[in-house]
Amino acid sequence: MRHAHRVDVVRAAEAELMARLPEGTLMRRAATGLAVTCARLLTRRRGRVYGSRVVVLAGSGDNGGDALYAGADLARRGARVTAVLLAPARAHGGGLAALRAAHGRVVVEQEVGLADFSRADLVLDGIVGIGGRGGLRPEAEPYARAARTGVVVAVDVPSGVDADTGEVAGAALRADVTVCFGTYKPGLLIDPGASYAGAVQLVGIGLELPPAGVTALQHADVAALLPVPGAESDKYRRGVVGVAAGSARYPGAALLAVAGALRGGAGAVRYVGTAAEEVVRRFPETLVTEGGPAGAGRVQAWVVGPGGGEGAGRALAEALAADVPVLVDADGLTELARLGPGALAGRTAPTLLTPHTGEAARLLAGAGAGSDGGTRSEQSRPPAADELAAARLATARRLAAAYRATVLLKGSTTVVADPSAAVRVNPTGTAWLATAGSGDVLAGLAGSLLAAGLSAPDAAAVAAYLHGLAGRRAAGVPGAPVTAAEVAAALPSAWNDVRAGAVPGPPRTAGGTGA
Repeated sequence: MRHAHRVDVVRAAEAELMARLPEGTLMRRAATGLAVTCARLLTRRRGRVYGSRVVVLAGSGDNGGDALYAGADLARRGARVTAVLLAPARAHGGGLAALRAAHGRVVVEQEVGLADFSRADLVLDGIVGIGGRGGLRPEAEPYARAARTGVVVAVDVPSGVDADTGEVAGAALRADVTVCFGTYKPGLLIDPGASYAGAVQLVGIGLELPPAGVTALQHADVAALLPVPGAESDKYRRGVVGVAAGSARYPGAALLAVAGALRGGAGAVRYVGTAAEEVVRRFPETLVTEGGPAGAGRVQAWVVGPGGGEGAGRALAEALAADVPVLVDADGLTELARLGPGALAGRTAPTLLTPHTGEAARLLAGAGAGSDGGTRSEQSRPPAADELAAARLATARRLAAAYRATVLLKGSTTVVADPSAAVRVNPTGTAWLATAGSGDVLAGLAGSLLAAGLSAPDAAAVAAYLHGLAGRRAAGVPGAPVTAAEVAAALPSAWNDVRAGAVPGPPRTAGGTGA
């Protein structure tokens, strides 16, 4: 599992460790790990470090110091290293001295620096560290726009990306690789920051850290959570998931939600809705009941809302009245936004909400929360979807707190938050999952995992992970358009990949689950 910590937590751990070590030891550890990664990249790219052209973009403070010390290490290996000082008066003294001692070149003229940047085999981005806020300063902005041929390696975080949130408030330097120290930072795992980070590599420096507030599951974590039947299992012991989905306008939503549910670990799927004939024709193993959830018989979890149309309100009310976990999606979320958080008051069983950012905006408006978390009276307008997408971590946490429910916020990075503010971000997926019906498959899959006994946060995180892997497998490499039905069909292969420990397709730091 990847663990990501806030900047203030990292700073406190660094201070505690530095108090026990000789001065400069921690920075040297970080710089050595950074230099080793850069040497490996240069060897892969050019066959050797010797003679490679390296540019260090050095800002003020420790981040610039890490980059300068790493540059000195590469210079001692024979690289031609140039340091561009973006804040000459505040450059790190020790790092600058080390670079000069290794016969590195130092420039302060930005025209010269930009020319070197464009020609370099490798660029070390040490402009702004994890404490930076907002976009790049004017003197650094040209580097974000300049053409380049070499690989860019960010030091701890790409400059211009908020390390705590992944938000990008202005110009930022896009990295091919980010080398982070001690722990992952949330902004490296969550878009838009994750899309600037490239491949993320962790260098241990000996920090002692508390439990992380943001985590990302990996294959072994998901495999440990998958419900696997035993010798004494039967279909009812494995769990029955109820699906209330589909309408005359959207009958396909019912088929796709059932397709996901059948592949999510529950022993049986019980369907209620207007698409019963189509569901049984396509999936004859489905149990079909006339009417709504109230008369459907016993289930261990409900999925309500995909393509539900005008009947979504009744289905939602009946499902929420049952003392079982309920997943609310699509038209069910529209109805919940109209009712507000009071509709969930008094529930003792878990509730899982699966909105995309447009639905999140409606839910927050229904809860009386503005885009920055304030009450409606404090805001001049309801939150906008694009603002929420740019602040995915905060959005998921606000929704979970407002509705006292687990929230799976879909998008380029899927974020799962529970009312305690604990967050999991999904590291799998592909942009090809942004296709009609993909979210219906995800809802059925997550509901089935709920019925099989997983907690709401676990069901949401595991479903997003498997759904992302299935999307990758269905799209193939380098990637091609897929349908939601193809994603559902690829779920058993994704399940087997996880249990076998195989990773299909190129690795990603962050990914989404579609709409």
